[in-house]
Amino acid sequence: MATPAHAEPADHPAESSAAYGEMSFGKWILSWIMTSDHKRIGILYGLSALCFFVMGGIEALIIRTQLAQPGQHIVDAATYNALFTMHGTTMIFLGVMPFSAAFFNYMVPLQIGARDVIFPRLNAFSYWLFLCGGIVLNLPFLITPFVDMRVIPDGGWFGYATLTEKAYTPGASIDFWICGLQILGIASMAAGFNFIVTIFNLRAPGMTMLRMPVFTWMTLVVQFLVVLAFPCITIALVLLLFDRLFGTHFYMPEGGGDPLLWQHLFWLFGHPEVYILILPAMGIVSEVLPTFSRKPLFGAPFVIFSGITIGLLGFGVWSHHMFTTGLGAAADASFSVSTMLIAIPTGVKIFNWLATIWGGQLRLTTAMLFSLGFVCMFTMGGLSGIMHASPPVDLQQQDSYFVVAHFHYVLFGGAVFGLLSGIYYWFPKMSGKFLSESWGRWIFGVLFVGFNTTFFPMHIVGAAGMPRRIYTYDAGLGWEIPNMIETVGAFIIAFGVLLFIIDLVRSIRRKELVASANPWDASSLEWLCDSPPKVHNFDITPMVYSERPVWDKNHGPGPGYSLPDSHEHIHIPPPSIWPLLLALSVAWFLASWLMAGQWFEFGVCSAITAAICGFTSCFRWFLEPGH
Repeated sequence: MATPAHAEPADHPAESSAAYGEMSFGKWILSWIMTSDHKRIGILYGLSALCFFVMGGIEALIIRTQLAQPGQHIVDAATYNALFTMHGTTMIFLGVMPFSAAFFNYMVPLQIGARDVIFPRLNAFSYWLFLCGGIVLNLPFLITPFVDMRVIPDGGWFGYATLTEKAYTPGASIDFWICGLQILGIASMAAGFNFIVTIFNLRAPGMTMLRMPVFTWMTLVVQFLVVLAFPCITIALVLLLFDRLFGTHFYMPEGGGDPLLWQHLFWLFGHPEVYILILPAMGIVSEVLPTFSRKPLFGAPFVIFSGITIGLLGFGVWSHHMFTTGLGAAADASFSVSTMLIAIPTGVKIFNWLATIWGGQLRLTTAMLFSLGFVCMFTMGGLSGIMHASPPVDLQQQDSYFVVAHFHYVLFGGAVFGLLSGIYYWFPKMSGKFLSESWGRWIFGVLFVGFNTTFFPMHIVGAAGMPRRIYTYDAGLGWEIPNMIETVGAFIIAFGVLLFIIDLVRSIRRKELVASANPWDASSLEWLCDSPPKVHNFDITPMVYSERPVWDKNHGPGPGYSLPDSHEHIHIPPPSIWPLLLALSVAWFLASWLMAGQWFEFGVCSAITAAICGFTSCFRWFLEPGH
């Protein structure tokens, strides 16, 4: 889009795209460290998530290698416990969530016609704090060879009390896990409030709530889930930390505590967390399917309100994870009904997606293939989930590999396939280049085959009685062949991920820009600006007249959008180092309590020093101009 004569240049030219290309390497690195540009922060989230995703995948490969045959001892029981604890924690909190955050950061301001999020430096702070939390969680892998005690978290990603109490898990392993998750929780809360206020206040003129893209709507629902659900896990972790460090008995029965309190608090967070992971992928699919079907999304308001309903009902189903704990018939019946009810808005979405592609002019691009794969795999995962809404069925399947198969069909076949669809869909907008379509089809095929080869047999072996969390098993139980097939499938998935990374690097290294502003002939505002977008996104903020502004402008029937003929000053917040320093101070303060468990005086002094550094960073942040 050419710059109109009435648009002033950005008020911080050092932040312009051209200026980035003229920097030395050192200044270029510093520009990324100090950036408050939502697009750069989105890229940082995506790259960090990819690195953590690979780490979690390596942990999964070791797990599957250990279980490939009966009676193997490639790793011992303690190492296996650490591996599945860190695999689950990494994939949920450091893999899928930040991949979604990458799209939130990059795309939401573009989709609503904004220059940036409303609090750009808070956005940078949330990223750096997320990275600090990820480092703290994985730091034990680095320090274990140098300390006598085992410090890798090994209490399970669910952290059930009383297993995670000091008496049963001595040492600092669970303390690292608690500290890392608390840091990640603060980062998620900061981002959640930022995006809620951004979406409500920075929409382009004329963009009413029902004119917002579905992906932006799902982002809004997710942020409300984050700010309402994360305090539950925060409280649960604080109580556990007090039990471990200060001798309280919140979860210890011998001191009057109740271990079921942990389960209630954890799953009151944990089930909304499932929708925090899956709703972004649903939003992506709701953008991709209409684009490559050449049709509007069928029943878009129903898709939006079904997403809102899923978010609301998600807070009322947590105890279906606890049917085996003896809650009583009334509680079991209540949570069974609420779990079945939540399938209704989910089914609404699925039928709307099917109606969208029905009779459409389908283009089977890689993004479209991953979206179709999402619909199929998520439906299968949802069907097995409805089975667990029945307490008698759940009593048989609980803590078996059938449950492992279910949530991987939801989170890998659902969330990960949806996010991969988003990468192929929006990569031309983000980079000005295309990922290879020929490679992409092979990658989809390899991942689709590998995924089903890995996780479908888990239904069978789980129904045959194989429990979760065992590090070996005896021969003659009928589990040998399914486990070997699952291990082969895991390595097929690893090969598909490797192909994707190679394709990503190949495409990034291409020097020429080949993508136009709207290569897919899509409908929402992000396709109005350049590929990749300018630092200030839009030269002139558009006036929006419909739900599909770019499509209507190009193809009718209405004007879609217009560019007002008015004087517009472009403001871009300058770069700042203080969000990074504040994030380091917060992480340092929380990590000091790890030291307090072993060396109390040193830990307290460290916490005081971190607090001073944090307040200093805040003070300097607030004094900086250009907010």
